[in-house]
Amino acid sequence: MAASASETPLAGRKILIIVENLPLPFDRRVWLEARTLKAAGAEVSIICPTGKGHETLEEEIEGIHIYRHPLPIEASSASGYLREYLAALTAETRLAWKIFFKHGFDVLQGCNPPDLIFLVALPFKLLGKKFIFDHHDVSPELYEAKFGRRDFFWRLLKFVERLTFMTADVSIATNESYRAIAIERGKMDPKKVFVVRSGPEIERIKPVPPNPACKRGRQYLVGYVGVMGDQEGIDLLLESVRHIVHDLGRTDIQFTLAGSGPSMDSLIKLAGKLKVDDYVAFLGRVPDAELFELLSTADVCVNPDRVNPMNDLSTMNKIMEYMAFAKPIVQYDVAEGSFSAQDASLYAAKNDAKDFAACIIGLLGDENKRVEMGQYGRKRVVEELSWARQRPALLQAYLTALGLG
Repeated sequence: MAASASETPLAGRKILIIVENLPLPFDRRVWLEARTLKAAGAEVSIICPTGKGHETLEEEIEGIHIYRHPLPIEASSASGYLREYLAALTAETRLAWKIFFKHGFDVLQGCNPPDLIFLVALPFKLLGKKFIFDHHDVSPELYEAKFGRRDFFWRLLKFVERLTFMTADVSIATNESYRAIAIERGKMDPKKVFVVRSGPEIERIKPVPPNPACKRGRQYLVGYVGVMGDQEGIDLLLESVRHIVHDLGRTDIQFTLAGSGPSMDSLIKLAGKLKVDDYVAFLGRVPDAELFELLSTADVCVNPDRVNPMNDLSTMNKIMEYMAFAKPIVQYDVAEGSFSAQDASLYAAKNDAKDFAACIIGLLGDENKRVEMGQYGRKRVVEELSWARQRPALLQAYLTALGLG
């Protein structure tokens, strides 16, 4: 039986999504968006970079057209970012025109960082196409977190952010803090800014039986899943581990970190320098089966993002993934992380590695509290934050951009 119009409100529409910082389908948020739009009847094309395991330049997955382009090695300086962005814009522009003539599109969705994809969208706006800005990161705050300064490049990022909002017909925000930025800093009409959280797809999250081997012979396992970058606070976590092992004499805790990023090599060296390398395992990027096993076995999960303007405003995917696995969390008291986790987390004093360690030790010593926090987090994700709860807002954003809602 054919799907009704209410089930496929975007039937006959064509959509192009551009994302620069991660390949598809590895970028879980964008992939969920693409699949939701496809299920709503749209034909979806995506432009993204290549990445490990995603080197094919053109392929179709689940009926979604994916076009990838290579990028220079991830930048570590302001000038490096400019080179990376220029290379990406060139590739994105070329592929956008290719897709325009091959598949066509009614809406172009640009996912930052950087806030430059509006430049790709501009000529298509002149042809009557709509532009939706999917606001993943606050670029000025991200720059300040990485480089610790507000200089010419910071002011430039503020300027192009403003241009992005000016160009957008509709903006999608990952949380209320980002929505406020779109309205206050971006001067957007509140009716055209929609909150679509990066909630996990509960149907995909499949806890498995704990595997004692993950604990590597120790009694407890503390898990981390996420990017290995400068602003993720892994250095603070390693200092917490040093305090736990060498100051408190706790040798019964295994710390396992899954994920990759530009700072991974330096973090591995730091673990050696702090003499905690025997207690900390860096897995790198792992397949879902291994990730699910790690999260199912962990006694506590951590989010050591340091408190700064960028992390304070941002919702981290790992928080909601931990909650989906019913795991108690330890993190610093960042605003959006606190909103997401609420009573599923303990909150250490601002960037205080010893207090962070104390929170971990306290939770490991109280199994009943761990279970209570984990159950609260799972319930909150299922009932309020999961991707199923975000789909209506995403579709409404598209209907608004198209003048249908």
